[in-house]
Amino acid sequence: MAADELSTPLGQKRGRLRRFRLPFTATQAIAAVLGLFLLAFLGFALFNNDPLGGEPMAQITLKPPTDPKDATAPADKAQADAGHGDKAQADKGAKKTEQADAKAAAGPGQKTITIIDGSKGTRQDVVVSTGDDKGDAPASSPASPTGINPRLLEQSRYGMIPIAAGGLKPFSAYAMATEADRAKADKMPTVAIVVTGLGIGAARTNDAVMKLPREVALAFTPYGSDPGKLVEEARAKQHEVLLQLPMEPFDYPDNDPGPQTLLASAAPEQNLDRLNWHLSRFQGYVGLSNFMGARFVATEPAMQPIIREAAKRGLGYLDDGSAPRSVAPSLAKALAIPFARADLTIDTVPTAADIDKALARLEGLAKERGNAVGIASALPVSIERIVSWSKSLESRGILIVPLTTAMLKSKST
Repeated sequence: MAADELSTPLGQKRGRLRRFRLPFTATQAIAAVLGLFLLAFLGFALFNNDPLGGEPMAQITLKPPTDPKDATAPADKAQADAGHGDKAQADKGAKKTEQADAKAAAGPGQKTITIIDGSKGTRQDVVVSTGDDKGDAPASSPASPTGINPRLLEQSRYGMIPIAAGGLKPFSAYAMATEADRAKADKMPTVAIVVTGLGIGAARTNDAVMKLPREVALAFTPYGSDPGKLVEEARAKQHEVLLQLPMEPFDYPDNDPGPQTLLASAAPEQNLDRLNWHLSRFQGYVGLSNFMGARFVATEPAMQPIIREAAKRGLGYLDDGSAPRSVAPSLAKALAIPFARADLTIDTVPTAADIDKALARLEGLAKERGNAVGIASALPVSIERIVSWSKSLESRGILIVPLTTAMLKSKST
């Protein structure tokens, strides 16, 4: 027993020992630690700029040659030791590689443009003329698999649009008649038929493409979901193709031809910009035609820039004949572009009997004038009656011809 305990009175203690106590509980300490961790995590997430954060990473060691000559020296030595035969083989392989690369490369005065289909995402490389060539290039370049000559295209803000180049024009490049056909047409009365309003209804368009004689021209509006494919099918069947331009009618906007309509009151720059949108919708057409537009075609200040642009781009123009006051004939004559005006619409009354009567009147005009042009819509009855009528036409001394042949014949006479 300790000495101090012996001196302490029985039943009493000298003093109580004090216990050390923390100023917070264990629960509070854990909560504080978790709070600090959470604040640190949020600060790292908010203020750390690491675009690859969370991505798996690996490190590798690269040892590039200290001197590029050292890297190529073994290859050069091996080629030198290989002898003349191996060198010739290597040159041959290099030549093949250069030829493969050249397929997508542009030549002098040309550039390669990638066209992206906005609806499908497909890409197509097209070589077009930049206008910088010095005359060394041939007058015409090989056509693409779709039959479109890349020299006859230029880039616009909306896509590729036609252009005349090196004396070659879309009107002549995409015409479906030969010189022999035109010589035959000059010796007898001729009739041209144009079926309009195609491209919107695929079924009706396909009927026109597949059933009508190849001499019948097909006019497409720019509003189809995939007009390029339909036009390609039409040209594969040797139909000439026209682009119909929506133009302002007298009762616009109650009667609205569609988006990007050319307006008689708009500035020429605005109408030309809208024209470029229409021109870019598909390719391979020989000319333009009005879609509605009684007010527009009768307004010379509005119509003149359009006809001038058609002449500049090497296109013809067809007036559908629906507007008696149209200034298109006089403007086309002044600018000397291929032109025709429809003499009548053969299915104004869409019955078989009335269509047959209209076709007979068209024959009479052809015999009287030497040339006549009729237009029709792609109604099933219209297609059926045109097919039946055309089969015996030549036996009656009249020749059905492509529209470009009728335009050139009309100009010559």
